Amino acid sequence: MTRLVILDFDGTLADTQPLIVSTLHRTLAELGLPPRTDAECRSIIGLPLKECFVRLSSVDDATAEHCAEVYRRIFDEDNHPGVVTLFPHVLETLTEMHSRSLQLAICSSRGRPTLDGFVRTFQLEDYVNMIVSANDVEHHKPHPEPVLLILKQLGVHAGEALVVGDASYDIMMGRNAGCRTCGVTYGNQCAADLRAAGADYLVGDFAEILNIL
Repeated sequence: MTRLVILDFDGTLADTQPLIVSTLHRTLAELGLPPRTDAECRSIIGLPLKECFVRLSSVDDATAEHCAEVYRRIFDEDNHPGVVTLFPHVLETLTEMHSRSLQLAICSSRGRPTLDGFVRTFQLEDYVNMIVSANDVEHHKPHPEPVLLILKQLGVHAGEALVVGDASYDIMMGRNAGCRTCGVTYGNQCAADLRAAGADYLVGDFAEILNIL
């Protein structure tokens, strides 16, 4: 029986891809780093910011931290109301999950300030029992630490939890923690990537998760 659903944010609940990709392009350009394609930028969505720039530009740790600072500034500048939206059927499905007395958690590699800001913007506070951001753990996706932290805090066994995400990192994190996993194919990675990562289920619409539960 499923008691807990652990949800990624970017690419799973909210369509942040256009803003993230444009911010990555602007950051690389401002710092004089080699440009990358949209596909290359999409491939690292879901990782902590510093690691994104290490993978995109092969920079050292100090330079990656500077890249992350510039990225955050540009992201905040361009994050106007309405730029980021929830995917179809997300709010209705969360409402239904809540009505079934399921515990819900958000597990994201996004920093705590912007993650909390999005949760408030979309009024998700009443649905979510716990939020884990990049600032809350030492080891990030695909390491199981974020999921293990949620399981411990909410008193749920791994076999009673479903991890949902749009990236292979989400699927591997869930599997590494011993949970069942569901990949959403409308986000930042394709069905083949999610299947290769070992997803137990694939859905093309967020509402289809209800059929798994």
